[in-house]
Amino acid sequence: MNVSAISAQNVYKVFGRRSQEAVRRLQAGKSRDEVKPLGTAAVIDASFEVQPGETFVVMGLSGSGKSTLIRMLNGLLPPTAGRIAVDGADISDVSAAQLREIRRRKVSMVFQHFALLPHRTVLDNAAYPLEIQGVDKAERRKRAAESLGMTGLAGWEDHLPSQLSGGMRQRVGLARALAADTDILLMDEAFSALDPLIRREMQDQLVELQATLGKTIVFITHDLNEAMYLGDRIAVMRDGRIVQIDTAEKILSHPADEYVAKFIADVDRSRVLTAGSFMSRPVVTIPKTGGPQVALRELRQAQVSAAYVVDKRRVLHGSVYDDELLTAHRQGAETLDGLIHPDTSAVGPDTSLAEMFAPAAEARLPLAVVDDERRLLGVVPRVALLEAMAPTSTADSAASPEVAVSAGRATPHGSEPTAEHVAAAQPKNETTAAAEPPAPTTTEGGAR
Repeated sequence: MNVSAISAQNVYKVFGRRSQEAVRRLQAGKSRDEVKPLGTAAVIDASFEVQPGETFVVMGLSGSGKSTLIRMLNGLLPPTAGRIAVDGADISDVSAAQLREIRRRKVSMVFQHFALLPHRTVLDNAAYPLEIQGVDKAERRKRAAESLGMTGLAGWEDHLPSQLSGGMRQRVGLARALAADTDILLMDEAFSALDPLIRREMQDQLVELQATLGKTIVFITHDLNEAMYLGDRIAVMRDGRIVQIDTAEKILSHPADEYVAKFIADVDRSRVLTAGSFMSRPVVTIPKTGGPQVALRELRQAQVSAAYVVDKRRVLHGSVYDDELLTAHRQGAETLDGLIHPDTSAVGPDTSLAEMFAPAAEARLPLAVVDDERRLLGVVPRVALLEAMAPTSTADSAASPEVAVSAGRATPHGSEPTAEHVAAAQPKNETTAAAEPPAPTTTEGGAR
């Protein structure tokens, strides 16, 4: 059984002299405002698991309790009630010495306002956690230099923090956390003090580093676009409570309540949605081993004028068009040799919506979605791209949480689109349909 990197179970944090009484009343169903005379309830009944290697984002407005929550994850604040475990070890009930050891060896923190030592050089700041761990000077300077290189600060080792820009100082903070070589990084509004352009650069760099290092990251932010760009999963907090934990795409498609629906209304969906989230099965594919007559029959039955060609492993080889197939058939051709147009517009399932518009504009067919071996996974019609940009209405989200977006149209959650949905989603002049019913027949060569 895999042990969670971080586990929180029914965690409360109440500031005030009668905090335990406040927790008992909250557990009995009282609201945050109703227990205010007893203390300030910052976190209420928070439960979640963070898996090793996951980027878990906690998002909420000011006062939602997110910063209090992250400070409990490394013991800076003790919970009033509940249990917090790091790598299976309960940190709610350990000695001060044990807690310090956990912070040194397992958990690093990157703060919003850099927290650099102004009298130390960039290199010495990055090496500081290793100094605390008792690592010898030569080794810690070597590891600190490597972490500075990873964050783009090679050559700045001998400068003081006052000589750096805000973005560079935040890179030092990140390098310091990386130098400690802990498995867990806690990042509290780490990029919120930066200018927008620098902030995006830091987000991109964190994504790149995470792809290489595979750390467990808990990232706190009030910025929804940042949360959805960085997070494998997102916890949305409101008034001390976690109201939804899910992936970015599921939060966009299935907001838990009206509050979340309103919260996500202005999100930049083009950075969040991916090809894999709303691709659908092509109505027809043509077997590479077939000839013009077979291909024409498939196109006629599907009532389309073009289709993708795949082999027995569903590897995409390109597309064919009805007029060229008809000419070749009349000339006695028996294979598709010379009739297959190579496809250069295919995208991967993780391609963002923003990156799909340019290839979609050039493609005669709906965009093909392929895996690393160019096996055809599905297609994305242009109409689905346009509809995906339109946010789900708050009323619809709140009233119909079971509705999912598939192929750009609403379908029952967990089901594939029906023919009626496909017909509604398909533009009349597009050269092939977007989707087919979920149980395709298979012919020799992998067609349909």
